[in-house]
Amino acid sequence: MKHKVSISLRLTLWFSAAFMLGYLIFGVAMYLQLSFSLAAGRDKTLSRRAERAAALLRTCHVGNTICEAKYDDFAAATPEGNLIHVFNQNGTRLYPVATSPDDIFPWPTAAALQEQEFSKVQYQGASFRMLSQIVLLGGQRYRIVVGGQLRDNRALVAQFRRGLLWAVPVFLVFSAAFGYFLSTRALNPVGELIASFRSTSIGNLSRRLPTLHSGDELEALTETCNEMLARLDTAVSQITRFTADASHELRSPITYIYTLAECALRNSSLDEESTESFQEIVKECKEATELLDDMLTLARCDSGHTGMVFAPTDLLEILEDVAAKAGPIADRKQHRLITDFNRHDPVWIMGDASSLRRLFWIMLDNAIKYTPATGQITMRLQVSSGEARIAIQDTGVGIPHDSLPHVFDRFYRVDKARTFSEGTGLGLSIAKWISDIHRAVISVESTENAGSTFQIAFGTINARI
Repeated sequence: MKHKVSISLRLTLWFSAAFMLGYLIFGVAMYLQLSFSLAAGRDKTLSRRAERAAALLRTCHVGNTICEAKYDDFAAATPEGNLIHVFNQNGTRLYPVATSPDDIFPWPTAAALQEQEFSKVQYQGASFRMLSQIVLLGGQRYRIVVGGQLRDNRALVAQFRRGLLWAVPVFLVFSAAFGYFLSTRALNPVGELIASFRSTSIGNLSRRLPTLHSGDELEALTETCNEMLARLDTAVSQITRFTADASHELRSPITYIYTLAECALRNSSLDEESTESFQEIVKECKEATELLDDMLTLARCDSGHTGMVFAPTDLLEILEDVAAKAGPIADRKQHRLITDFNRHDPVWIMGDASSLRRLFWIMLDNAIKYTPATGQITMRLQVSSGEARIAIQDTGVGIPHDSLPHVFDRFYRVDKARTFSEGTGLGLSIAKWISDIHRAVISVESTENAGSTFQIAFGTINARI
């Protein structure tokens, strides 16, 4: 089964991914820029120190004690001055003159091939940046070697990298929360449209979706949906009007045919074949009349003209009347009709008495039709917690599992049921409509070849339990 993912969640994920991708690109760019800037700054510092050392050598005579003293002062005043050495063209160190015997720093000794050359060396686990620069003094070539440690630069880069990594969850949470806020805010009108669509049915097609003045695609969608609802409203009104008019107009000729057939049956001189034909005409006229009545009822339902008058109604009294009316019919089909009301006090609900009688009669009539001879039908009433629940259970042919979602659809009939009874396929649709008007919940449970149970739950008023 495919899991549904809401648009707001998808937008949040996309926004978070895009935000984090941008942050990643920004972080990498800033990391590289910082590394490059620190390296360039380190090289520039080394170049300045080499130029200052060269300027010092130009103001004094290399090799005398005065120049040696000036160099020592220069080295003492310069950060990392102990990493500034001067070599002659033969590779012999001239300055500093005195060095520690423990000094094993890997100074470059070969003459530089270029005027200025940068390199890296390792000493005691630390990295150093080295600059070798050639200077000409009095026709002689000297090589100034300047070094600088890279520890501070690398510590700063590492700290920056840690900061970037630590900021990932913070920015991820922020981007997800902000993305969710933006997506839900942008999709709030969509939620309102969905709610309006869900509340729209065939009985209230005249309703329109709330108009949006956003100037975007949602406003265009709302206008398109309202135009579609207007077209549907017009089409349904025409169909409803046609159904009601046709049902009304057909009643008169069918009634006329039915009356003529009954009058003909009173003629004692009719032969057997003619009698059977007129009896068949009477039967078909009755079924056609029932179909027209059902169609007229549903047409009124669709048009919103129910004609119902709601008043406090005793549900127990209606059930007893319907059961008494169905008793003789059940007896003729050798059914055992059981009423399990288990109470004598009224059960009051707000409803229309005639419609409720029709509702329960449809349920009970279906149970009788589709239950074979010697079967059992049970009507049960239970009242608890302000709710009255009526169950009509039979031991009939049952309903296939794949047909259960459609039993309340108009003109839907289970094929297996056709072998037991002919009908219009509108009875359960009318029952569903009546229960909806009364804000009742109707449901069905069924097992093939074992029977069905229809239940209807009403909210009670002042029920004495």
